[in-house]
Amino acid sequence: MLQPVVLTGISGWLPSRVVSNADVLAHLDEDLSEEWIVRRVGIRERRTVDPDTATSDMAVRAAEPLVASAAGRIDAVVVATTTPDFRTPATAPLVAAQLELTEAAAWDLNSACSGFVHGLATVTSMIAAGVFTRVLLIGADTMSSIIDRHDRTRAAIFGDGAGAVLLEADPGATAGSFGPFDLGSDGRNAALIVVRAGGSRQRSRSGMHADERDHYVHMAGQDVFIHAVRRMTASSTAALKNAGWQTSDVDWLIAHQANARILSAVADRLGIPDERRVSNLDVVANTTAASIPLAMAHLRDGGRVRAGDRVLLTAFGAGLAWASTTLVWPELPPG
Repeated sequence: MLQPVVLTGISGWLPSRVVSNADVLAHLDEDLSEEWIVRRVGIRERRTVDPDTATSDMAVRAAEPLVASAAGRIDAVVVATTTPDFRTPATAPLVAAQLELTEAAAWDLNSACSGFVHGLATVTSMIAAGVFTRVLLIGADTMSSIIDRHDRTRAAIFGDGAGAVLLEADPGATAGSFGPFDLGSDGRNAALIVVRAGGSRQRSRSGMHADERDHYVHMAGQDVFIHAVRRMTASSTAALKNAGWQTSDVDWLIAHQANARILSAVADRLGIPDERRVSNLDVVANTTAASIPLAMAHLRDGGRVRAGDRVLLTAFGAGLAWASTTLVWPELPPG
């Protein structure tokens, strides 16, 4: 018999180094303005780590408050990331070790910007099935490590960050529970968002050197926009239907913080008004797998969300892959 799974904690962490639009433009040869970036993607600043800070370091900082508050054993640590510390080993065991969770199961999940919601689907299913009782799920990405700061189409879009949630079995709970998940992918369009070098398809080793630019993210912006809006809208609609909710039931929309035009287009198509849209994009930019948990922490910290509020989560990213679910907001301690 499946057991109910609830969200019992949220935490986020951002690097202290703020990179303004003026800082981004200083590395570009083109005649662009700060206003152009704001108008085009809705971002005013983003955070970037120092060169000696890795994804695992950010993940640990995000997770530490949840580990400190956990009332009992944490059985597993899952890290959703596109920028692991190494190709092998996975980043999650390194994070678990730094958190002194040395007996916990630990693994990575790579589904790019939709990775955190895919992680929610994986973890909640395993807890519901009785495999685990309490799991730490972290979304963390050091996007500055795979972004060419001289590239106008990507340098302004991405930022670094990490967010974490604690999920656990609670047979008597309703608030904090997730609804059915809608998940999907379309690998036929994988080349629309890709880092070409470093894997087995395009190797980087003596005698087989990849172009330096192939170690950075390549993205076909307009095509990605079209797919993102269509897929997140359809997936959100499916998740709402599966949960038995109407759009009018949604108190808060938390969509992957890709860019302002995508966020507006998805919300408009769903019919969700401005006052129910959650966004921290202007100050953190697109943090990939960290996007959703950081937006959840932003909603909590804003003080407007209440236990029992109905939340729609949706994300889209490389793969192409998308994921959506619903959440009944729990009673949570302040951040």
